[in-house]
Amino acid sequence: MCGIAGWVDRERNLLLEREIVEKMVQTLAPRGPDGYGFWVSPHAVLAHRRLIVVDPEGGAQPMVRRVRGRRFVITYNGEIYNVPELRRELSSRGHRFTTRSDTETLLLSFAEWGVESLKMLNGIFAFAVWDEEKRRLFLARDRLGVKPLFYASLGSGLLFGSELKALLAHPEFPREVDGEGLAEILGLGPGRTPGQGVFRGARELLPGTFLIFDSRGIRTHRYWRFEATPHLDDPEETARKVRELLEDAVKRQLQADVPVCTLLSGGLDSSAVSSFAARETSRLRTFSVAYRENGSPEPNEDLSWAELVSRLLGTSHRTVWVSLSALGETLEEGVRARDLPGMADIDTSLYLLCREVKKEATVALSGESADELFGGYPWFHHPRALEEGVFPWARELELRLSFLSPELRRKLRLEEYVRERFREALEETPLLPGEEEKEKKKRQMTYLNLTRFLPVLLERKDRMSMAGGLEVRVPFCDHRLVEYAWNIPWEMKTLGGREKGILREALRGVLPEEVRVRRKSPYPKTRRDRYLETVQGLLLETLDTPSSPLRDLLDLKRTREFARHPGELSSPWFGQLMGPAQVMAYLIQVNLWLHLYRVRLRI
Repeated sequence: MCGIAGWVDRERNLLLEREIVEKMVQTLAPRGPDGYGFWVSPHAVLAHRRLIVVDPEGGAQPMVRRVRGRRFVITYNGEIYNVPELRRELSSRGHRFTTRSDTETLLLSFAEWGVESLKMLNGIFAFAVWDEEKRRLFLARDRLGVKPLFYASLGSGLLFGSELKALLAHPEFPREVDGEGLAEILGLGPGRTPGQGVFRGARELLPGTFLIFDSRGIRTHRYWRFEATPHLDDPEETARKVRELLEDAVKRQLQADVPVCTLLSGGLDSSAVSSFAARETSRLRTFSVAYRENGSPEPNEDLSWAELVSRLLGTSHRTVWVSLSALGETLEEGVRARDLPGMADIDTSLYLLCREVKKEATVALSGESADELFGGYPWFHHPRALEEGVFPWARELELRLSFLSPELRRKLRLEEYVRERFREALEETPLLPGEEEKEKKKRQMTYLNLTRFLPVLLERKDRMSMAGGLEVRVPFCDHRLVEYAWNIPWEMKTLGGREKGILREALRGVLPEEVRVRRKSPYPKTRRDRYLETVQGLLLETLDTPSSPLRDLLDLKRTREFARHPGELSSPWFGQLMGPAQVMAYLIQVNLWLHLYRVRLRI
């Protein structure tokens, strides 16, 4: 993976502005520690930070090719997994390759087929192509949004970058957050409404979407979306196809010229990815994370399962031990990686793990999307989960509201904002005509998870891994598998009365039985008492510091009371793991974000 940035302007002479884009792309240096490059013309500057994964000599960017009299320039972040098929087709059409890189394949595919090339790609990507003759910029993002891409209008021009920090590095981009942006942080965070960039003027290109910027301005178009179609296969055939699609996705995603590993928790999803990878790789490396404090290992049921799977697969396994104190100490790094408040220690544990993994590998495969796709989360199985009018992984809306000052509550109208975003998501869901009510609700729940919850986890995985220069690939996000599994009826998905029943059936004979039938366990975990003490102290210190910008947003009395006596929550504050300690850590991260990013509130 890499980092991309650029600036296109119809009126200004950007030959004089290169230094600004240099600053933009340098903010992305951790994403591309192996090199950088620029391409400059009077009306476009494209920049790139490179993490070398394929073709060290030939894959430098930005890459320029002249095709049929037109010059195309690309800066690209991602991996294309069907390069051999694309190269064969392009060669048959007269194209000649000078490198082994997927960058050249992507660029020539775009030059040959234009927008239609996006439908032919199997991969994760965010890229920009400048057409010099037409003075046209083309941006595109992969179907599930695995790779990030932000953009913003700036006068007669457009800025873009892999992360918000690239836009913020432009001196003319305002560091302002209005009421809607603050409602995202305080009402939905660490989730976000699709496309929301939080900072005023910033947008994130939606998954499965491309953007064109030229003399006619900005136009965006969807090239891929979820479609509801009848599922015609019986359970046996369905399990076979799920297994074949996942196995093929893992096999394709192992391609690299650098060391590849898997992240192995010992759960169903990561064990499946590791099992298929071990079939293709001699002595596969696998990694887990666990906690220790004061020299003593923390109890961790998952650790024994990861070690068991490793032994059975014959992998070279390493457990990365993280101290609980380090989770609190790296909350700032989590904010800097996301550019927004995030998932607190859920983020920082991954950050610390990836930093260690990078010492031994450059590419890792991970199990994200299986729970969203096959119904693995507990809220899938709550009969009234969609009737509360809030996202089922963030039910503690009243707790959120209770921390805010009365004035801010009136201004933001957070409850109304959150419920409206929830209603919009439900109404977007594509349904089959005449779909039975129970099936309709399960399809809506699946859609919510794939379009609202999964992006939080994909953002977490991208930012925390790339902050350490590690590329993480996600085979369960292969669009062929997603398209197929999305339409599997709920009764079949829960085959045998089990969560993810059809996936378990697909993995019969692939995984040891004790792993295949094991109940889901959220991973990783922390000992609440020790971590709680750490964040309690940090939050109380923040609240007692007069210069803390967070103070202006809160009901200080109520927040101090919670910090001192948090008690238990009736449900996780966000996701499956974020309890009272993570509520405090999130507020700490909000304060860090307001301070570090010099945020100006306009509400």
